[in-house]
Amino acid sequence: MSAAAKRIVVCGGNGFLGSRICNRSGEPKWNAVTSSATPPVWAHKVTWESADILRPATYVSLLTGADYVIHSMGILLEADYKAVVSGQESPISGLSRAFSGAPRPANPIDRNVKEGTNEDIRPPETKQQLTYENMNRDSAIMLAQEADHAKASAFVYISAAAGAPVLPARYITTKREAEDTIASRFPRMRDVFVRPPFLYDPSRPMTMGMAAMTGMGAMFNTVTGGVLGGFMGAAGTKPLKVETVAEAVVEALEDESVRGPVEVPEIEKLAEKAWRKNML
Repeated sequence: MSAAAKRIVVCGGNGFLGSRICNRSGEPKWNAVTSSATPPVWAHKVTWESADILRPATYVSLLTGADYVIHSMGILLEADYKAVVSGQESPISGLSRAFSGAPRPANPIDRNVKEGTNEDIRPPETKQQLTYENMNRDSAIMLAQEADHAKASAFVYISAAAGAPVLPARYITTKREAEDTIASRFPRMRDVFVRPPFLYDPSRPMTMGMAAMTGMGAMFNTVTGGVLGGFMGAAGTKPLKVETVAEAVVEALEDESVRGPVEVPEIEKLAEKAWRKNML
């Protein structure tokens, strides 16, 4: 940043977006998140720490002195990932749970989880289970609460442009619940809710094909005047390169006029503004 150096704590992202902003639970294998195995030039400025976003006790000390805190974590589908990898659970069961009508936990603020108590977010009944509630919503709310307690001046939540026909409605509703709770409960902090569409990058070849299909959906949605926009959700929104969103996030932190939801057009404008600065 052009002003005095700021301390930014970025939680999550599994390397794809988070590593570009930049912090995760350990230094990534760079060839898995970029096109080269060589660490980028900015890597030496980052301190890599390990923590569990569902257990505040593991990260509260890292927020001391933070100017900005970024939550860049979430899941598309619910599943016990370790069980899926080991063959003990089918991915279909994750889909089944995601679409089920089972009762869901209230958000941690309504459960009176107090700052400084370091209470785990992950409830006992889902000890090995990641849910939309604990990952997309509760982890963000609790991180925001601890960031507010640490006197951070701004909090960025990487939300989403919309859901999609193949995802349960809870995917997007939990993200919107997180936004609403953070905005209403922590007014001292400047909150920024970045709502990216589908993200792609050549370092992850699979995302390129998916981005092409999403781009076609977005083109169709534009040509038809958005007639299926509500149904298509994010599938009808132009995809963005992951670097574009990362640049927009950093620019949003520097621009104190940016607050609240940041939709795709504004993401592009912020990224362009950052690009122009770097060209000077």
